[in-house]
Amino acid sequence: MLRRRVLLEHQGVGMVVGVIDSRGRRVIAFGRSDASDHRPLDGKTVFEIGSISKVFTSLLLEEGVVRGELKLDDPASRFAPKGVVIPQSGGRQITLVDLSTHTSGLPEDDDDFWGKNPDHPSAHYDVARLFRFAGQAKLSHSPGTAFDYSNFGTSVLGQLLARKAGEPYGQLVRDRITIPLGMKATTVAPPAGAPLAVGHNAALKPVPPFDAQAYDPAGGLRSTADDMLTFLGAELGYGKTPLARAMRAQWSTVRRPAINPRVETALGWSVTLRPEGEIIWHNGSTLGFRTFAGFNPKTGVGVVVLTNTATGGRLGPDDIGLHLLDPAAPLDVPAPATD
Repeated sequence: MLRRRVLLEHQGVGMVVGVIDSRGRRVIAFGRSDASDHRPLDGKTVFEIGSISKVFTSLLLEEGVVRGELKLDDPASRFAPKGVVIPQSGGRQITLVDLSTHTSGLPEDDDDFWGKNPDHPSAHYDVARLFRFAGQAKLSHSPGTAFDYSNFGTSVLGQLLARKAGEPYGQLVRDRITIPLGMKATTVAPPAGAPLAVGHNAALKPVPPFDAQAYDPAGGLRSTADDMLTFLGAELGYGKTPLARAMRAQWSTVRRPAINPRVETALGWSVTLRPEGEIIWHNGSTLGFRTFAGFNPKTGVGVVVLTNTATGGRLGPDDIGLHLLDPAAPLDVPAPATD
């Protein structure tokens, strides 16, 4: 499958797939990091995971709830910097759970983050700028009443949690998630000396690394197939972890309508409703990467798919991940070539 995607359909430069179930874990890779780098990809190759970062951000939220530090329905304004007024609409305040489930009404992005060139996000978009826009943003609807996917909203959530903890977002992820789980390669900044995959655009041309800055909670994390299998294994109960309660609550306690009747949004996760068992999943993309991670609690199978190519309008790794979790889910078939 990977050989076809890379060599015949030209949907990627390199792809790594990891599967975990009751029998153990398996990692399969094909392709390369870059045309000039012939080292094989494997489970230790570091990829930008894009919006899968949102899963970690919402796990921080639920972990704080389990600790008794906060509540899901706490208003976001309670944790905002002094002088920042979080907008309201219809007499309703934005709560932490609204930010986690994309129901806050905040816009998808702050246009200033992308600057004048959407291929090169602003290197100066810091946390102060994020909160400044949060105080000026116009809501599309009353908080909690409708689904509108928002990178900006998740970024606000993560930075609010970091403010409350008194440490940068990346360090908070390390202290509360990756260190307890032993995920040494999952960080905001690329680990020193780690084998990094080079990102590519849809034309298979190399692109610079994605520097998310204040958007780290929405898309700034990097990880490996090995680390993500550890994360999915913890979700499925393959081993003890202090995060078990928060992990299960993250996808089982809160459900709100999402993009269609068959998909709901939990805390950071999307949930596809299927007779064979729910699929808990999230995908991700940056300027040079597309990713997928998901699991089926009923079958005990978890899957991660990492590719170092932004595949434009194509499904990228999503259909592979969903197909491995449910063989009835179809694979993406390219349209036949025309003259």
